[in-house]
Amino acid sequence: MPEKNVKTDRRTRYTRQTIKETLLKLLEKRAYPKITVTEICRLAEINRGTFYLHDYDINDVPDDILMEMMNDTTDVIDHVLCPKGMKSGCTDPFCDQIHSGEHYRALFPDDSISPRIVEKVADIYKENYVTRLMSHSLLTFQEAEALFYFQINGCLTINKLTLRSHCDDRKKIQKVTDAFIKAGLENFLIHDQRDE
Repeated sequence: MPEKNVKTDRRTRYTRQTIKETLLKLLEKRAYPKITVTEICRLAEINRGTFYLHDYDINDVPDDILMEMMNDTTDVIDHVLCPKGMKSGCTDPFCDQIHSGEHYRALFPDDSISPRIVEKVADIYKENYVTRLMSHSLLTFQEAEALFYFQINGCLTINKLTLRSHCDDRKKIQKVTDAFIKAGLENFLIHDQRDE
């Protein structure tokens, strides 16, 4: 019996991955709202019943891709306060993953998916980000939450622009953005002997 479950799990993972990869391929050619379940099924060579066995609707597919992407990143908490000596910048890991993971790039230039991206990032990271920021500052929950959304939306917008324009100076832009975020956060952080 366990052998059958392993085969089913492997088949399920394969089918879900095929659906995600098919959506990413389609996003390279057209906008998300114009993509249909029928088209995904045809290109993935599965029937509609199989699609709906794995996903409730077409909106589950980008959510699955985002979850996969976020599982591949380091914890955003490591980057909340832009600690000194950190090799990557304040905008990492979310922003850097967009550019370094070519596999995911097709998802981000599409404006119709942006709200889903922000919502998914918030579902996973907002509580820890806000809690950590509040514990190192005198910011209220609403203020820390606003900074979270400002940082995530700004990062997403900058990455969309650099992807669309095939920008060669992405690392330079990221450094400028990181310096901006760090300088802004410094105004709110409580410093004590441990920070020096």
